[in-house]
Amino acid sequence: MNRPLSSLVLFTAIAASLPVACTARPEATPIASPPAATPAAPLVSGLPDFTNLVQRVGPAVVNIKAEAAPQRNVRGAPDDEQVPEIFRRFFGDELPFPGGPGGPGGPRGPRGGGTSMGSGFLMSADGYVMTNHHVVEGAETVTVTLSDRREFPAKVVGSDEQSDVALLKIDAKGLPFLRMANATSTRAGQWVIAIGSPFGLDHSVTAGIVSAVGRSNPYANQRYVPFIQTDVAINQGNSGGPLLNTSGEVVGINSQIFSNSGGYMGVSFAIPIDVAMGAAEQLRATGKVSRGQLGVQVQQITNESAKGLGLPDSRGALIADVLPGSPAEKAGIERGDVIRAIDGRDINESSDLPPIIGSMAPGTKAKVSVFRNGRNVDLSVVVNELDATVAGGSGSPRPSAGNGESRPSGGNSLGLVGQDLSSGERQQLGLRGNEGVLVRSPGDAAAEAGLRPGDVVLSVGRNSVASASALDRELASVKPGQTVMLLVRRQGGTQFIAVTADDASKAG
Repeated sequence: MNRPLSSLVLFTAIAASLPVACTARPEATPIASPPAATPAAPLVSGLPDFTNLVQRVGPAVVNIKAEAAPQRNVRGAPDDEQVPEIFRRFFGDELPFPGGPGGPGGPRGPRGGGTSMGSGFLMSADGYVMTNHHVVEGAETVTVTLSDRREFPAKVVGSDEQSDVALLKIDAKGLPFLRMANATSTRAGQWVIAIGSPFGLDHSVTAGIVSAVGRSNPYANQRYVPFIQTDVAINQGNSGGPLLNTSGEVVGINSQIFSNSGGYMGVSFAIPIDVAMGAAEQLRATGKVSRGQLGVQVQQITNESAKGLGLPDSRGALIADVLPGSPAEKAGIERGDVIRAIDGRDINESSDLPPIIGSMAPGTKAKVSVFRNGRNVDLSVVVNELDATVAGGSGSPRPSAGNGESRPSGGNSLGLVGQDLSSGERQQLGLRGNEGVLVRSPGDAAAEAGLRPGDVVLSVGRNSVASASALDRELASVKPGQTVMLLVRRQGGTQFIAVTADDASKAG
C-alpha cells in the first residue's frame, strides 16, 4: 500500500531537479525599447502664426497680367464648339488643362493667345519684378498690379525658359520689396508660405513645409534647376509668386505643380532663390542667361550597373557619351567613367550634375572626380558655354534588324546575335569610325535588361566592338551570374545597359 506513495515522492523529486529551461519559457527580447518613464521633451511645439509676416511682406507681392493676340486651336487644343457643354457649364471659359503635371499658370497663357494671370514680387524699390518665364512668354503687353490697386505697364527685361525665370521692370520709386534668403539654409521640414493669386484671387496665403530640396522634377524640362519641393497649396495663378520662410525672406519662386487634375495635389515645386537670382542678374546685364557645359551624356546608376562597373555603391553619374571637341573630351573624361564629385561636391544622382555645371560661368575651371577601372581619378576641366540650340538624344533612324547582308555573330555566352554594319549605316547613325554592331536578337538575359532588336552595341564595358565577331570575343568570357555593361546606341541617344548572364541565356 506504500508503493504508490513512494512513486509520487520520487516523481516530485525528479521534477524539482530539472533545469528551469525545461519547465519555464524564457522571456523574449522586445523588438523596440519600451517607453521611457519620463516622456521626452517635444521636438516641435505649437504652430506658427503668420499674421505679422503676411502684413509685412504682402505689399511687395504683385499680380501680373500678360496679354497676347488670340490664336485658335493652339497645340491641338479643341475649338470651343468641340468642348462638351457639361464642361463649359462647370468650368466656364477657364477650362482646366489636361491631367498631368505642369505649371500652375493656367491653360491659356500668352503663347496660346488671350490673357494669362500670374503672380510676382518686387525685388527692389525702383521697380524690378521677378516672375516665371511661362507667365509672360510670348506676351505683347504685361501689366503689374500692386497691392494698393495701382497698375503699371511692365517691360520684360529678359526671360529664360530653362530656369523659368523672367525679370520685369516698372517705372516707379519707393516701392516695398522682399529680401532674399540664404539658399543654403533651406531644409526639409521647415515652415514656408506662398502668397499669390490662384484663380485670380489676389494675395491668397497658403502654408506648409519644405518636403525636399535639390529635387529633380522629371515632369519639367528644367534640367538645370534643383527644385524645392513643398506641400504648400499652389494652383493656377500662383506661378511666379514668392515662397517665403518664417523670417519673410524669399527662398524660392513657385513654378510647377504635379497634378492629375490641374489643381493642387500636395506636390509643388519652387525654383531656389539662388538659381533665380543668378538668372535675374544675367538677364539684367545681358538679356540672356549663359550656362556652363561639360559636353557629356549621363545616366542614372542602378544596383545592377554598379555591380557591372565594380562600384562600391550606386552614387554618381555614369558617362554614356562624350561629345567630340567638348570640355569633357579635352579633359580626358571617357565613356564608362562615373563622376562622383565636382569641386568636392558629391554627385549622388545623375540629375545632380546639370545644375552644378550649369551654374558655372563659361570658362570656369573645375575639378572632376571620376571612378574608372576600380580607382578614383581627378581631372581638371574648363567648362564652355551651353549651346541651347543644339538638339540631341532623339530622332536618329535605326537600321532594320535582320535584313542586312552582313555576317551575323556566331554565338556568345549571352545568346546575343549581332550583325555587322555597313559604312553607310554607320554614317546614317552618326557613329564614330568603325564602332558598332547591330543587334538582331538580344537573347533572353539582355532582352530582360532592356536590349532591343535594332539597337547598336558600341562597346562591351570599355572595349569598343566593330564587328559581330568582335562582339562574340568580348562576351565569350562572361560567366553565369556575371554582370556586363553594354554601351548601346538607340534613336540618337547613347546609354549603358547592365546585363547579368544566366544559364538560360546560353540557349539564345
